[in-house]
Amino acid sequence: MIPDTQTREPVASFELPDMDPVTFEVLRNALINVTEEMALTIRRAAYSTNIKTRADFSCAFFDNQLRCVAQSFAQPAHLVSMATIAPTAIREFGIDRLRAGDAILVNDPHRGASHLNDIACIAPVFVRDARVGFVANMAHHVDVGGSSPASLGISRELFQEGLILPPTCIAREGRIDENVLGLLLANVRARRETNGDLRAQLSANFVGAQRLGDLASRYSPSEIAHFCDELIAYTERWTAHDLSRLPSGSWEAEAFRDDDGFTDEPIRLKAKVTIGDGRISLDVSGSSPQRESPINCTRTMTTCALAFVAKCLTSPGISVNAGFLSRISVTGPDGLICTAQRPAGVVGGWETGQKLAELILLALQPALPEIIPASGKALIVNLGFGGQDPVRGEYYCYMETIAGGGGARTTKDGATAVQTNLHNTENAPIEEVELNYPIRIARYELIEDSGGPGRFRGGLGVRRDFVFPDAPCTFTALSDGRKFAPWGLSGGLPGACARFVLDPQGENRDLPSKITMEVPRGGCVSIRTPGGGGMGDPRKRERSALEGDLLNGYVSPEAAREFYGLSEKEAREFFGRVRGKG
Repeated sequence: MIPDTQTREPVASFELPDMDPVTFEVLRNALINVTEEMALTIRRAAYSTNIKTRADFSCAFFDNQLRCVAQSFAQPAHLVSMATIAPTAIREFGIDRLRAGDAILVNDPHRGASHLNDIACIAPVFVRDARVGFVANMAHHVDVGGSSPASLGISRELFQEGLILPPTCIAREGRIDENVLGLLLANVRARRETNGDLRAQLSANFVGAQRLGDLASRYSPSEIAHFCDELIAYTERWTAHDLSRLPSGSWEAEAFRDDDGFTDEPIRLKAKVTIGDGRISLDVSGSSPQRESPINCTRTMTTCALAFVAKCLTSPGISVNAGFLSRISVTGPDGLICTAQRPAGVVGGWETGQKLAELILLALQPALPEIIPASGKALIVNLGFGGQDPVRGEYYCYMETIAGGGGARTTKDGATAVQTNLHNTENAPIEEVELNYPIRIARYELIEDSGGPGRFRGGLGVRRDFVFPDAPCTFTALSDGRKFAPWGLSGGLPGACARFVLDPQGENRDLPSKITMEVPRGGCVSIRTPGGGGMGDPRKRERSALEGDLLNGYVSPEAAREFYGLSEKEAREFFGRVRGKG
């Protein structure tokens, strides 16, 4: 293990900030609290399940040099996107054109944002006519137009994926521009939810500006600016220190995504990870060229995967700001599946980004064998559907992603039914879904035998069956993982692959992982997510742990015999004890 990089405080072997430590800590926590209060505001004010319940958003503060200073740590996928798109958008719009109460929107992936559904809202903060910085948030909207409900169509180019927003002024001096808002709402299906979610984003920035104003009443703009310099420099030193304690060298690995949605040709991902001189870099040379499909990654999205791994390998107390991000980099030519250029479609790019995060960890496994886990589900599992709601008499859109298994670790089982790596959204409760949409959840359960067998078992995947009892809908699955299972390590076996099934109680037809289709009234679509890979020889699993798996229905008796070496005698004795207790 690397014990010091797992502690909450830095090892005192590098230069501390050049300011009073009490003031430094007060300001550091105050700015983090500003972003956290922004996050609470957007979550409470939002309309869509995806934002108010599943928490698919992030908030941040930028200084006058357009450096990311503080972020609410909600979505790892926004780690780099926020820090990239906000400065780009402000510079393009014109920093001197922004006045108090103004706000701009942007969602263009090829300017540095995420995919089009992730709309960033950015606002300047003025205190007594002096600008002290900028607040920003990024939230995943349930629909931004495009060819299919929830903007998750199987697209060939970005223009089919929805409304593309360059830096666009949505509010002037505290008043929403109704013409701009009307133009945006005219291009989306879920007008009510989009309108509410946009206003929630504006409200979050308003609250952030207020709290920064309160802070500026106690500390001068020059003191705040000096603190930002010190925090970013300190964060960079701390990050460099922790990365310097890792083994130096370069390590490579490759993996595949199933297909691009139009052809059956697998997509190759190659990763060469280099650690040295207090830096970590990723070279993606050798990966497949970008495709006419929706699962390309931009360089920003790929950098998010590396940032996530770097955050895992360094101290939890390190802030995610410009100092941390300055120590990570992605190299390799433009035009690859993970460095895609305009007009590449990217709405499903996080499916590729998820695999890249696992691949980076796999490449580092020889260097850090005691801390690298087996592969988790490595999927977002994007689902989007919509149609006419016969109860409300309006068009509805619904978007969800489904949890799966985490990879087994070197000393314990993988987590079950979780969102892994870049994906930190929460569960959408059945009760809320059924109350607000013409949808019924017929089954929501763990999948037996989906976790990869090992001395430590992979986490279990999830089955979630969607039924549409009142009206037909247009249904899109934009995912992967049907062909290449999550890998195990050190003798552990792979987790189960994903499955997408139409009418499981009738036709029971397997679907591709990337499909848009019409589901009739009364139809059902079943989603089965992968389990995580196992760690170590399954036959060395402790019998008490295996018996717990059998008792809980995580492992079937057949799998216990085949993979874990459970003998007939052991099985009879175990089930005899269970029957006796029953």
